[in-house]
Amino acid sequence: MLTIKNLLLKGKQALQSEIDSPQLEAEILLSLALGKNRSYLKAWPEREVSGEQADCFDHLVYKRSEGTPIAYLTGQREFWSRDFAVNPDVLIPRPETELLIEVALTLIPQITPFKVIDLGTGSGIIAITLAAEKPLIEVTAVDISSGALKTAQVNARTHQTDNITFIQSHWFDQIKACSFDLVVSNPPYIAPEDPHLLTGDLRFEPQNALIAANRGLGDIEEIAGKARSHLQPQGHLLIEHGYNQHHEVRAIFREFHYQNIHTYRDLSGHPRLTYGQWQS
Repeated sequence: MLTIKNLLLKGKQALQSEIDSPQLEAEILLSLALGKNRSYLKAWPEREVSGEQADCFDHLVYKRSEGTPIAYLTGQREFWSRDFAVNPDVLIPRPETELLIEVALTLIPQITPFKVIDLGTGSGIIAITLAAEKPLIEVTAVDISSGALKTAQVNARTHQTDNITFIQSHWFDQIKACSFDLVVSNPPYIAPEDPHLLTGDLRFEPQNALIAANRGLGDIEEIAGKARSHLQPQGHLLIEHGYNQHHEVRAIFREFHYQNIHTYRDLSGHPRLTYGQWQS
């Protein structure tokens, strides 16, 4: 007889050599297969499961054991206490990016008109979170990927943020003459030869959202350079980057004559976000 208890044990055993939290992930995947929450599994361990549901669970466990990110299997990931739809067209939201939200929110006034552009919006976590937290601002969300933009638009509808305009563009290329008060971006910043690209979730995420030329700095250089002609005087630039890139990013900001340059550290103490102000 196939029961919840038996399937969880089977799933845990199948995942334990590859996954850090095999019990938790087995529960998540069985909940998905059954269309129930995890508390249901704990309340009814002896409940019988249909063959179709068991087959679905086995398939999910197999995909996870092969490395497919759990977020792509469940189709969602939490960010800033909101659930966002994710799929292989977009990067999986990571908690480090919440630092960008924290800093950006301190720069946005309560009632003064304010324009924000999010470059490389992906699933829309940055644009949507800022738009939801500050509903009076105008947000432009940009991505070169049509699949990413579709995902972001789904998330925007879910979270009822109608103060966002979505544009398909390579960075500023399709942005008409317009001045923004804040430019934010979590761009590609991994070097093509970085061995981390061959491990974990990165193997399955869109490579064009991860990899940048010039030791991972190429897109940051382009954004910082072009943002100057799209920023209001006293406008702000916030860019997320790798934990070991802060010296190079600060040098790029200085090269393009940004002022008040500051690097912020994430909860692990890693330099993760660099700020600059455009004063000309």
